[in-house]
Amino acid sequence: MRRKYNDLLAKRAGMLTEAETLLKDGKHEDYKSKMAEISNINDEITEVKALIDEQDRQFLERKEDPKEVKDKAAERGNILMKGGSIALSAQEVRKGLYLASKSITLATTTLVEPTGAGRNIRDGIGNMVSSIIDQVYVQDLTGMGSFLEPYVISELDAKGGKVSTNAGKARTASSDPTFGVAKISPYELNTTSYVDRNISRLSPAGYYDKIYGMALRAMRRKACGLIANGDGQASPDMYGIKNAKNVAGSAIFASVDVTAIDENILDELFFAYGSDDAIGQNARLYLTKADLKAIGKLRNNDKERVFKIRYDAGNPNIGTIEDGGTVIPYTILPDLTSLSGATQSTSAAIQTMLYGDPSNYELGLFGDFTVRVDESIKGEERMLTILGDAMVGGNLIVDKGFVVATLPKAASGG
Repeated sequence: MRRKYNDLLAKRAGMLTEAETLLKDGKHEDYKSKMAEISNINDEITEVKALIDEQDRQFLERKEDPKEVKDKAAERGNILMKGGSIALSAQEVRKGLYLASKSITLATTTLVEPTGAGRNIRDGIGNMVSSIIDQVYVQDLTGMGSFLEPYVISELDAKGGKVSTNAGKARTASSDPTFGVAKISPYELNTTSYVDRNISRLSPAGYYDKIYGMALRAMRRKACGLIANGDGQASPDMYGIKNAKNVAGSAIFASVDVTAIDENILDELFFAYGSDDAIGQNARLYLTKADLKAIGKLRNNDKERVFKIRYDAGNPNIGTIEDGGTVIPYTILPDLTSLSGATQSTSAAIQTMLYGDPSNYELGLFGDFTVRVDESIKGEERMLTILGDAMVGGNLIVDKGFVVATLPKAASGG
């Protein structure tokens, strides 16, 4: 069923290209016929996607037999102890991300880790990963070289006119809808973590849990930076929110100029997101801890707080900011640039905070996530090296799906 869904998406992407060509050539009747075909295939895609979503939901929420889980963990733990590698399917990784977003216990470490006197290696305070990885849309793209996500840029525009004037005359053509295509390509993601050799004294199941938890957390941490900033290449394979582009090279994100963190900062972002008809829904603010602190320090003339910040006790990476009658959820994302510490430059604008619905960003998992343990890299330190490899990709899949707060270039002196 997933293969059928992917085939339908590829077919639709090709049809959209054909429709665009017909429109440019002025073949309006052929264009309308092609758009009718696309409408029909959209209905089929919706039906297949609904079935896949239900299958995925049942898989993600299905409770596995504890004995089977323990036996599988022990088997994989033994493989790791013997220097072998294990492969986690994209579905398993998705389930790990899903469980992390659903469980307070898992919020900081991804997996429940084994306990025991002197056997558990304690993590530092705040040693967690930004929750953006749990909030974006995750898709299994195993077996694909790339993936195309079509989206609407502008809709059909209706025309009006006086009845007596229009009578007997050809009506003015409406503005045709326009579409974009976001491409999601695989990008190699490597993770490297270190753990004390004494962890090998755990049972195979506990050993696997700890290794898997560290490897997945390392991948999650790196992926968070990629979601925000992309892969850093001049021609990216993986796009981040701040540089998201479609196949035509046009930006998918929106920008709003900001110059400082003041009492108007949230209004600027809140009202820049969405359309002229409505406020954007389900949006979150992504910012650094330094910027969150700067927002919290704002005071009015009576020395009262302008904004009230309430962090989530179960997951201190997220919370809400109260701005009068508006409550804006936030997520701390250290991979962003702090507006509070930025200085205007004459050379380039500086992108800082992000505001939008995280489900507008698609994170693709291209195949298995492999994990292995190496004892030689840090042998003198008596450390085990946990090596993980994965193929991921990403892009925004909704036009203006995020607003990027941008400190504009400073005017050059004359």
